[in-house]
Amino acid sequence: MRTIVGVLGVWLATVAYVGPASDIGVAWIARTSWAPREVGPGVSPARSGPAPELPRLTVDTSEVKLAGRTIHVSAGENLQAAIDQARPGDAILLDPRQTYRGPFELPKKDGDGWILIASAAVGELPAPGRRVGPSHASLMPKLVSSNDTVVAADAGAHHYRFVGIEMAPADGRFLYSLVQLGDDETSVDKLPHHIIFDRCYLHGDPKKGSRRAIAMNSRYTAVVDSYLSDFKEVGADSQAIAAWNGPGPLKISNNYLEAAGENVMFGGGDPSITGLVPSDIEVTRNHMSKPMRWRVGDPAFEGTAWAVKNLLELKNARRVLVDANLFENNWVHAQNGFAILFTPRNQKGGAPWSVVEDVTFSNNVVRHVGAGMNILGRDDNYTSQQTRRIAIRNNLFVDVGGRWGGNGRLFQLLDGTSAVVIDHNTASQTGGIVFGGDHASHAGFVFQNNVMPDNHAGIVGSDTAVGKPAIERYFPDAVIRRNAFVGANAADYPLDNFFPSSIEAVKRYAGQATDGRDPGADVRSIPAGLIGGE
Repeated sequence: MRTIVGVLGVWLATVAYVGPASDIGVAWIARTSWAPREVGPGVSPARSGPAPELPRLTVDTSEVKLAGRTIHVSAGENLQAAIDQARPGDAILLDPRQTYRGPFELPKKDGDGWILIASAAVGELPAPGRRVGPSHASLMPKLVSSNDTVVAADAGAHHYRFVGIEMAPADGRFLYSLVQLGDDETSVDKLPHHIIFDRCYLHGDPKKGSRRAIAMNSRYTAVVDSYLSDFKEVGADSQAIAAWNGPGPLKISNNYLEAAGENVMFGGGDPSITGLVPSDIEVTRNHMSKPMRWRVGDPAFEGTAWAVKNLLELKNARRVLVDANLFENNWVHAQNGFAILFTPRNQKGGAPWSVVEDVTFSNNVVRHVGAGMNILGRDDNYTSQQTRRIAIRNNLFVDVGGRWGGNGRLFQLLDGTSAVVIDHNTASQTGGIVFGGDHASHAGFVFQNNVMPDNHAGIVGSDTAVGKPAIERYFPDAVIRRNAFVGANAADYPLDNFFPSSIEAVKRYAGQATDGRDPGADVRSIPAGLIGGE
């Protein structure tokens, strides 16, 4: 016996939570929850295509014991001198609520012991594993700068850990990067490595913005339990975190990440290290959002049209795990409203090895966006490698299209991808389900066990009709089965799919997915905090 979480309950619960939780939403959950049942006979074996490779390496962010000196630096004293004189194993403690004016440089040191730069009130911060926010700023020292960056790492600098530190531009100033880890190094050996930001608060100027919080062109680098906000620019891209010349491994875990352009982006500039692809990347348990005060026409709009694009973009990345994140609030402005982009880009034509491959996108919630995911097979400007081995599994897509502008599509695949698997997702969207377009067809496409409305434009392609004509043209060897196409015409699609006439009718297909589970996403695998609330 096993407990089945009803697809309908998941769907209606998430739709109900577009705004604050309501009695209606709770009633729907109660009315559509299903009793335990046995998996029935006749379930065919699952076929899911070649699985993406997961990250081979990870960044260890566990706390380490330091055996060196404790160096206390009061406000007005020389923090840079303390950093220069510190030895591996030392801790530099700074006074909370005090301002230290930079910029500051992290020099390369001999040895592999850590140097800690932390708030003297670190013991009063949330414990490791719990995210900080602006409310904790009173416990943090503040590092500021009027020029260049707040913190920059020298070539080869390594083993620095920041805990409980606020970083920002000086009042009224715009900075390009608060933290610059690497840039145009031509050798991996020259890159910074083993740099960790733990329970830190990084933000741009509320009126001027800043281009990005962290340029993560480094190795063994992590941002955990932190809060990055107000990264925004007019007429140019801005990011909370961006990496284009760092090989990884990289970890971004349990943070709030806010930026107008791309909240997080890998690629976007040609690496100066030949053959480099940012790899072994973990993006887990983050909240990526754009505040409504940035949206032109919204009642909360503050008056500056920052360039809004998307929430996550991979332009050059390999072995990426994107798991258990909340992605929300993305509308049409400087781009067409897609929230998530897997689009290889040889940005300026000097990196033909650029690729997006081996990406696992799982257990996420994507909501309040103009469109879902845009996946490009090859760069349509310069030579790139082919996008391949992408798994999109067990995600909720809620409130896609409609008031957010865009075409309301869930998945758009262009220019010949390979081995894209879309499995066990649940969605509510205003546009089509899958769009295949432009020139090349898509090899090894698998679309199975999903639940979403057909909207009379379910699977379609450039210059093709809905359903079988689009599949034959753009997905000729596809596996498309055990999906619940709500409101669709069964004659448009291959056999072995479900065509309920209404949302309420989806529950009759319990236990009939290819793996014997229910079609759609299993809400038990998605952190509860991502589903409820605003």
